[in-house]
Amino acid sequence: MDWGLFLIFLGACAAAGTTGAAFPPGAWYERLDKPAWTPPNWLFPIAWTALYIAMAAAAARVAVLPGNAHAMAFWALQIALNTLWTPVFFGLRRMKAGLAVLACLWVAVAATCLTFFQHDALAGWLLVPYVVWVSYAGALNAALVRRNRDPLPAG
Repeated sequence: MDWGLFLIFLGACAAAGTTGAAFPPGAWYERLDKPAWTPPNWLFPIAWTALYIAMAAAAARVAVLPGNAHAMAFWALQIALNTLWTPVFFGLRRMKAGLAVLACLWVAVAATCLTFFQHDALAGWLLVPYVVWVSYAGALNAALVRRNRDPLPAG
């Protein structure tokens, strides 16, 4: 693996991850009616750290391969959508819009995973947990929309 490329992709992931610090969940999120299967808050940074490392490693593996244009374009799209979700959901408190972003993100992540598999099996497998996590996040976002009809609770 090209470690320089890995660090560049990890930097892109870290940039996406900074939206969590810029738009923390806060009291608004704490007051939402959440399903029993909502993960504890401490799990999110652990899960995202592992996912971002795997995403960067997968991208670094595929970036050096010939014919990778579509795969890398999907990777760029998914990291852009990944970056967008937090400000939409937590910053603007728009749960339905967040769900729309997540639906697009899921498609982009699935396409990234599939195209990575076409180039490098390990890179594809490195993205499978991300597909699972985004699927889970989508289900959670949908449950929050369903359980909380007021998109902008006070506070």
